[in-house]
Amino acid sequence: MLAPDLRWHPEVRQIRGDNPGVLSQILEDGVNLSIWQRQLPAHIEDFGALLLAQGQPLAESMTLEMGEGDGEPNLQGLAAGYTDLQGYAGFIADVSWLVSAYACLLGASCVGLRLRILDKAMCPRFHVDHVPVRLISTYAGIGSQWLKEGVIDRKALGSAEAEPQDPQLIQQINCGDVALLKGERWIGNEGHGLVHRSPQPGRNERRLLLTLDWLA
Repeated sequence: MLAPDLRWHPEVRQIRGDNPGVLSQILEDGVNLSIWQRQLPAHIEDFGALLLAQGQPLAESMTLEMGEGDGEPNLQGLAAGYTDLQGYAGFIADVSWLVSAYACLLGASCVGLRLRILDKAMCPRFHVDHVPVRLISTYAGIGSQWLKEGVIDRKALGSAEAEPQDPQLIQQINCGDVALLKGERWIGNEGHGLVHRSPQPGRNERRLLLTLDWLA
Protein backbone atom coordinates (compact mmCIF):
# COMPACT_ATOMS: atom_id res chain seq x y z
CA MET A 1 0.00 0.00 0.00
CA LEU A 2 1.43 3.36 -0.99
CA ALA A 3 2.03 5.90 1.75
CA PRO A 4 -0.01 9.14 1.44
CA ASP A 5 1.72 12.19 -0.04
CA LEU A 6 2.39 14.35 2.99
CA ARG A 7 4.50 16.98 1.28
CA TRP A 8 3.65 20.44 2.55
CA HIS A 9 3.06 23.32 0.17
CA PRO A 10 2.81 26.91 1.42
CA GLU A 11 -0.32 28.95 0.81
CA VAL A 12 -0.33 30.29 -2.75
CA ARG A 13 -0.27 34.07 -2.72
CA GLN A 14 0.43 37.17 -4.81
CA ILE A 15 2.55 40.16 -3.82
CA ARG A 16 2.19 43.81 -4.89
CA GLY A 17 4.22 46.88 -4.00
CA ASP A 18 5.42 50.25 -5.27
CA ASN A 19 9.13 49.44 -4.96
CA PRO A 20 11.12 47.34 -7.47
CA GLY A 21 12.42 45.26 -4.57
CA VAL A 22 9.01 43.57 -4.42
CA LEU A 23 9.97 41.61 -7.53
CA SER A 24 12.51 39.57 -5.56
CA GLN A 25 9.66 38.01 -3.57
CA ILE A 26 8.82 35.84 -6.59
CA LEU A 27 11.67 33.63 -5.35
CA GLU A 28 9.74 32.78 -2.18
CA ASP A 29 7.87 29.50 -1.87
CA GLY A 30 4.16 29.97 -2.47
CA VAL A 31 4.43 33.29 -4.30
CA ASN A 32 3.29 32.87 -7.91
CA LEU A 33 2.95 36.57 -8.81
CA SER A 34 4.94 39.63 -7.86
CA ILE A 35 3.93 43.05 -9.22
CA TRP A 36 5.95 46.24 -9.08
CA GLN A 37 3.25 48.89 -9.34
CA ARG A 38 4.80 51.92 -11.00
CA GLN A 39 3.94 55.02 -12.98
CA LEU A 40 5.81 55.19 -16.27
CA PRO A 41 7.78 58.39 -16.85
CA ALA A 42 5.90 60.75 -19.15
CA HIS A 43 8.39 60.46 -22.01
CA ILE A 44 8.05 56.65 -22.04
CA GLU A 45 4.26 56.91 -21.92
CA ASP A 46 4.48 59.31 -24.87
CA PHE A 47 6.63 56.87 -26.82
CA GLY A 48 4.13 54.06 -26.30
CA ALA A 49 1.22 56.25 -27.38
CA LEU A 50 3.09 57.53 -30.43
CA LEU A 51 4.12 54.01 -31.42
CA LEU A 52 0.52 52.76 -31.30
CA ALA A 53 -0.64 55.84 -33.21
CA GLN A 54 1.51 54.77 -36.17
CA GLY A 55 -1.02 52.03 -36.84
CA GLN A 56 1.70 49.60 -37.87
CA PRO A 57 2.17 45.98 -36.76
CA LEU A 58 5.11 45.11 -34.52
CA ALA A 59 6.31 41.65 -33.53
CA GLU A 60 9.97 41.44 -32.64
CA SER A 61 11.96 38.90 -30.68
CA MET A 62 15.57 38.75 -29.50
CA THR A 63 17.71 36.17 -27.73
CA LEU A 64 20.01 38.01 -25.35
CA GLU A 65 23.19 36.42 -24.06
CA MET A 66 23.87 37.93 -20.67
CA GLY A 67 27.53 38.45 -19.85
CA GLU A 68 28.97 38.55 -16.36
CA GLY A 69 29.26 41.80 -14.45
CA ASP A 70 27.33 44.97 -15.17
CA GLY A 71 27.32 44.73 -18.96
CA GLU A 72 24.10 46.01 -20.47
CA PRO A 73 22.10 43.78 -22.83
CA ASN A 74 22.55 44.47 -26.53
CA LEU A 75 19.19 45.85 -27.64
CA GLN A 76 20.50 47.27 -30.89
CA GLY A 77 17.81 46.93 -33.52
CA LEU A 78 14.86 46.73 -31.11
CA ALA A 79 11.97 48.74 -32.58
CA ALA A 80 14.59 50.24 -34.90
CA GLY A 81 11.96 51.66 -37.23
CA TYR A 82 10.81 54.06 -34.53
CA THR A 83 14.05 55.62 -33.31
CA ASP A 84 12.80 59.05 -34.34
CA LEU A 85 9.81 58.95 -32.01
CA GLN A 86 9.99 61.06 -28.87
CA GLY A 87 10.91 58.92 -25.87
CA TYR A 88 12.57 56.09 -27.82
CA ALA A 89 15.89 56.36 -25.96
CA GLY A 90 14.11 56.36 -22.60
CA PHE A 91 12.04 53.34 -23.60
CA ILE A 92 15.12 51.37 -24.63
CA ALA A 93 16.88 52.34 -21.39
CA ASP A 94 13.88 51.10 -19.38
CA VAL A 95 13.73 47.79 -21.25
CA SER A 96 17.49 47.39 -20.79
CA TRP A 97 17.13 47.89 -17.03
CA LEU A 98 14.32 45.34 -16.85
CA VAL A 99 16.32 42.74 -18.79
CA SER A 100 19.35 43.23 -16.54
CA ALA A 101 17.28 43.11 -13.34
CA TYR A 102 15.42 40.00 -14.53
CA ALA A 103 18.62 38.19 -15.45
CA CYS A 104 20.31 39.18 -12.20
CA LEU A 105 17.37 38.06 -10.06
CA LEU A 106 17.12 34.63 -11.69
CA GLY A 107 20.80 34.12 -12.50
CA ALA A 108 19.86 33.79 -16.17
CA SER A 109 22.62 33.59 -18.76
CA CYS A 110 20.20 33.83 -21.69
CA VAL A 111 16.97 35.82 -21.88
CA GLY A 112 14.30 35.73 -24.57
CA LEU A 113 12.68 39.10 -25.32
CA ARG A 114 9.47 39.68 -27.22
CA LEU A 115 7.98 43.09 -28.04
CA ARG A 116 4.59 43.10 -29.71
CA ILE A 117 1.69 45.34 -30.59
CA LEU A 118 -1.57 43.44 -30.08
CA ASP A 119 -5.04 44.36 -31.31
CA LYS A 120 -6.72 41.24 -29.91
CA ALA A 121 -6.32 38.88 -26.98
CA MET A 122 -3.30 36.66 -27.66
CA CYS A 123 -4.44 34.05 -25.08
CA PRO A 124 -8.11 34.90 -24.46
CA ARG A 125 -8.85 32.13 -21.94
CA PHE A 126 -7.38 31.75 -18.49
CA HIS A 127 -4.38 29.44 -18.49
CA VAL A 128 -1.00 28.78 -16.88
CA ASP A 129 2.40 29.11 -18.53
CA HIS A 130 4.75 26.13 -18.72
CA VAL A 131 7.82 28.24 -17.98
CA PRO A 132 9.76 28.95 -14.77
CA VAL A 133 9.15 32.72 -14.47
CA ARG A 134 7.94 35.18 -17.12
CA LEU A 135 8.16 38.96 -16.94
CA ILE A 136 5.25 40.88 -18.43
CA SER A 137 4.92 44.65 -18.77
CA THR A 138 2.39 46.58 -20.84
CA TYR A 139 3.81 49.92 -22.00
CA ALA A 140 0.61 51.15 -23.63
CA GLY A 141 -2.96 49.92 -23.54
CA ILE A 142 -4.76 47.53 -21.22
CA GLY A 143 -2.77 45.25 -18.90
CA SER A 144 -2.96 41.48 -18.44
CA GLN A 145 -5.56 39.82 -16.21
CA TRP A 146 -5.16 37.16 -13.51
CA LEU A 147 -7.08 35.20 -10.90
CA LYS A 148 -6.54 34.57 -7.23
CA GLU A 149 -6.16 30.96 -6.14
CA GLY A 150 -9.43 29.02 -6.03
CA VAL A 151 -11.45 31.26 -8.36
CA ILE A 152 -11.32 28.72 -11.18
CA ASP A 153 -11.03 24.94 -11.23
CA ARG A 154 -7.52 24.31 -12.57
CA LYS A 155 -8.67 21.04 -14.14
CA ALA A 156 -11.09 23.01 -16.29
CA LEU A 157 -8.60 25.60 -17.59
CA GLY A 158 -9.18 26.30 -21.26
CA SER A 159 -12.88 25.56 -21.07
CA ALA A 160 -15.22 28.42 -21.90
CA GLU A 161 -17.69 27.18 -19.28
CA ALA A 162 -15.08 27.51 -16.52
CA GLU A 163 -14.32 31.16 -17.17
CA PRO A 164 -15.47 33.38 -14.26
CA GLN A 165 -18.56 35.41 -15.10
CA ASP A 166 -18.23 37.89 -12.24
CA PRO A 167 -15.90 40.71 -13.40
CA GLN A 168 -15.06 41.48 -9.77
CA LEU A 169 -13.18 38.17 -9.59
CA ILE A 170 -10.81 39.22 -12.38
CA GLN A 171 -7.67 41.05 -11.27
CA GLN A 172 -5.87 43.50 -13.58
CA ILE A 173 -2.21 44.42 -13.97
CA ASN A 174 -2.03 48.15 -14.66
CA CYS A 175 -0.30 49.63 -17.67
CA GLY A 176 3.31 50.35 -16.76
CA ASP A 177 3.45 47.78 -13.96
CA VAL A 178 6.13 45.10 -14.04
CA ALA A 179 4.91 41.60 -13.20
CA LEU A 180 6.77 38.35 -12.62
CA LEU A 181 4.54 35.32 -13.19
CA LYS A 182 5.69 32.00 -11.81
CA GLY A 183 4.79 29.12 -14.09
CA GLU A 184 4.51 25.35 -13.90
CA ARG A 185 8.18 24.71 -14.59
CA TRP A 186 9.44 26.44 -11.46
CA ILE A 187 10.60 23.61 -9.19
CA GLY A 188 8.17 23.33 -6.30
CA ASN A 189 5.44 25.32 -8.07
CA GLU A 190 3.96 22.46 -10.06
CA GLY A 191 0.19 22.76 -10.06
CA HIS A 192 0.34 26.35 -8.83
CA GLY A 193 1.34 28.41 -11.88
CA LEU A 194 -0.39 31.77 -11.96
CA VAL A 195 -3.73 31.62 -13.78
CA HIS A 196 -3.91 34.54 -16.21
CA ARG A 197 -5.02 35.65 -19.67
CA SER A 198 -4.59 38.37 -22.25
CA PRO A 199 -7.27 41.07 -22.08
CA GLN A 200 -9.50 41.82 -25.04
CA PRO A 201 -8.74 45.38 -26.20
CA GLY A 202 -11.68 47.59 -27.01
CA ARG A 203 -12.62 48.48 -30.56
CA ASN A 204 -9.76 50.28 -32.33
CA GLU A 205 -7.59 49.85 -29.22
CA ARG A 206 -4.18 48.18 -29.13
CA ARG A 207 -1.50 47.42 -26.56
CA LEU A 208 2.30 47.41 -26.51
CA LEU A 209 3.52 44.35 -24.62
CA LEU A 210 6.99 43.31 -23.46
CA THR A 211 7.69 39.78 -22.22
CA LEU A 212 10.94 38.26 -20.97
CA ASP A 213 11.65 34.54 -20.56
CA TRP A 214 14.46 32.71 -18.82
CA LEU A 215 16.03 30.53 -21.52
CA ALA A 216 19.19 29.40 -19.73
